[in-house]
Amino acid sequence: MRNYLQECSVFMFDKRVVDKLYRPKRKELMLDCIKNCISELHTLAHPKMLQILHPIEESTYTVAFASERIYASLHNILAWHESCPIDPEGPFPVIPNPNHLGPPTVDPMPTSSTTRPPFAREYHFLDLEIRHGFHQISEALQYMHLTMRKMHRNVCPFNVLVTKRGVWKLFGLEFAEPIPSDDPLKFLGVPQWSCKVARICQPHLDYMAPETQMRGLASTVADMYALGMILGALFNQGRPLINTNFNPILYVKQMEQLDRNVAALVSRAPDCLLEALPRLLDRDPQNRPTTQLMPLIPYFKCATDPPIQALEALDAAIHMAASARCEYYVDQLPSTLAYIPKKLRWQNVWPVLQAEFKISDMIPSVLKPTFWLINESTPEEFADVIYPTIRKVIYSPRAIPITVVLLENSHILTKKCTQEDALNDLFPMIFTSLDSNLYQLQIAALIALQNVSDVIPDDIMYESVVVKVKKLLDKNTGDVKIINLVLGVFEKILPRLDSTSILNYVVPTILNMRLGDPDVINRVVKLYKAIITEEKFGLTCDVMAKDMIPKLAPQSVNPNLNVDQFNNLIEILYDMLENIEQYQRHKLKTEGASAPGSNRRKIRQMSTENVPAPPFNIPNLRVEQRQTSSAENMVRRSSAATVSQPGSVSGSVSGSVNALRSRLGQWIFGSNNSTNNDGNFLRVTSILPNRRLSDNTLMTPKIRIAPSCASSPGGTSGGTAGLPSRRHSSIGPQERRLSTANLSPPTGGSMPNTSSSVPFLATASCRRPSGQGSQGGSQRGSQGSGILSNMVRLFPNHSATSSPRRTRNGWFQGNTNSAYNSIRHSTNVLTRKFPSLNVFVTGIQ
Repeated sequence: MRNYLQECSVFMFDKRVVDKLYRPKRKELMLDCIKNCISELHTLAHPKMLQILHPIEESTYTVAFASERIYASLHNILAWHESCPIDPEGPFPVIPNPNHLGPPTVDPMPTSSTTRPPFAREYHFLDLEIRHGFHQISEALQYMHLTMRKMHRNVCPFNVLVTKRGVWKLFGLEFAEPIPSDDPLKFLGVPQWSCKVARICQPHLDYMAPETQMRGLASTVADMYALGMILGALFNQGRPLINTNFNPILYVKQMEQLDRNVAALVSRAPDCLLEALPRLLDRDPQNRPTTQLMPLIPYFKCATDPPIQALEALDAAIHMAASARCEYYVDQLPSTLAYIPKKLRWQNVWPVLQAEFKISDMIPSVLKPTFWLINESTPEEFADVIYPTIRKVIYSPRAIPITVVLLENSHILTKKCTQEDALNDLFPMIFTSLDSNLYQLQIAALIALQNVSDVIPDDIMYESVVVKVKKLLDKNTGDVKIINLVLGVFEKILPRLDSTSILNYVVPTILNMRLGDPDVINRVVKLYKAIITEEKFGLTCDVMAKDMIPKLAPQSVNPNLNVDQFNNLIEILYDMLENIEQYQRHKLKTEGASAPGSNRRKIRQMSTENVPAPPFNIPNLRVEQRQTSSAENMVRRSSAATVSQPGSVSGSVSGSVNALRSRLGQWIFGSNNSTNNDGNFLRVTSILPNRRLSDNTLMTPKIRIAPSCASSPGGTSGGTAGLPSRRHSSIGPQERRLSTANLSPPTGGSMPNTSSSVPFLATASCRRPSGQGSQGGSQRGSQGSGILSNMVRLFPNHSATSSPRRTRNGWFQGNTNSAYNSIRHSTNVLTRKFPSLNVFVTGIQ
């Protein structure tokens, strides 16, 4: 097959053999049958039958033809299995009985052959191969029965050929007969097997149907019987269920034991044969399935199995046009390879792909499933089976798509091949593509460089990789795709580079990039950060100040940056400035120069300290304020009204007392217009549970009204030293204050005075008018302006010796006592209703 460069098998027939065995008339008849069989197969070209690659040629002594590559016939493989030793722990094969024409004996024990025939070929079938093989032979017979309208009549292991790919093919149409009518089950009269005729001129006796040999009738179901005999031999360790040694008499005797032999084989064989064998080997032809009904048998229901579907699709693709095959190799085959067993991948799939490598237009499509096989192979399988073919592709003139596919999958090759093969074959292909002017090759080479950077030696990395990458970027400074790929290469190889490569190649390459794309800027920033962080790279401050910062700083106002990218950019600029500052300060100090501004804050600190702090607010805090007037303001308004009417003193005093009683009652019992009696207290108890009760509520202090003269118990003239003291809960435990009638909390405590409308009283003493009382009253009047002190100021303050009208002193004394009694009455009512206020009035002296 010089034209196609295909592997093939050549069949030769020696005419001189026919001269010794046959009469001249039969000699020509036999040769004509062989020629017609080969010609018909060549014309049919059915995928399930043997493919004839070269038609028959005849010479003086031989007749020859060429077909697809054949590994062996099924007879050669069964002969090898038959010669193998019998496993004592496994089931024994079924031996047909009797196997001779002598007197009957006991059933012979099966024995293995002492010698293996030379034509035997070793082959171990998978269960999937057997099912797939019978599916193929069944389809070939179905084509003959329904399309060609012929019956085969010689289906036997000799005519079932196994190709090098493990595919079963039907052969041997020398004894095919046409079907007499439209009914494929209608019988046709055929000659019976006879010892008077040469074996080569008759079908095989052991696989002949009983109705053919005993009655001379043949039909399509006779071929199904022969198919069942082949199936029985496969599961009987290569031994047929009928072994007549070409003796028709033994055939009749062994046929009587066929049902027993079938039952014995089914009991020892897998369960899958429980229905298939009895139906195919039924002695009644009406009970046998046809080729159309055969897929209904459970064992042959394989058309929907993914592995068999994958193998069937591959067999069909071989006979497609080139464009259809390319589509199949790219889209369908890689997804179905996982279903095919590993043995069949190398035996069935790889030979098909290997043959396609001889066609240059098919190589890009074939490489995709090839790399799938490489990825699943062992290093030994790759080196022995696949790499020789790949190496031829690498060194042969190839198109751009082939090189692109090889470069994009170079990491798969480097994982399987040796270091020597990678250095000699793969790396030069990558470096050559980097120097190419073709854009597709440049992109593919950068991708390959990222993938194989881990296995490239350091010396090649320093001398070739960074140099070639820099040259490549100089040609494409504005191409975003190439810039991203170059940055990806630098990110992969950066930990392995030295300071020379960084300063001479990496940094100049990055500086030569045209920035603008946000992703590119972000990757450059991260790369700079990695370079600055590693001290071994030795990045100088001159490079930062003169090259890197001027390149990056304008990008800080790039409107396409998001928040994270902007923060990364500003961060790297700060890092560079800090490094420059530290270096320059140290340099100036070392040279003896003064460093002004050494106490100034760092740039990063200044940038954060100038930001105003947000306002501090206590969450869920509400301060309610009660809109009421204080008692002091009320008394002042009353005092102003009284002074404006000096003539009606008694009426003023009575009005003041009533007003005082009314205001004091509203303050204590609450105003009638207020709907919230506790509106002037802070409501923070539920929000701040850990605070003390005194911090949440304004506690009412003790009130004590001093006696009206200096001789009262606990009192002193002109002062409040005799008044009892009290301690508010919101101040320290050691601090005590006098009860100066201020009802608001002390301002020096821990709780602030949040309301300016809290009323208060000043406890100035109510005295009888005398000189000493007047002096003390004036002093106390200067200390505060409480309710009682304002009331006392309204009374005439005359001494006993200063006025001749002594008769009016009694009137004043009576009015004072009346006012005091009114206050004491109100205080008693207040004490009864609110005992916790602790308010009481001392007696008048």
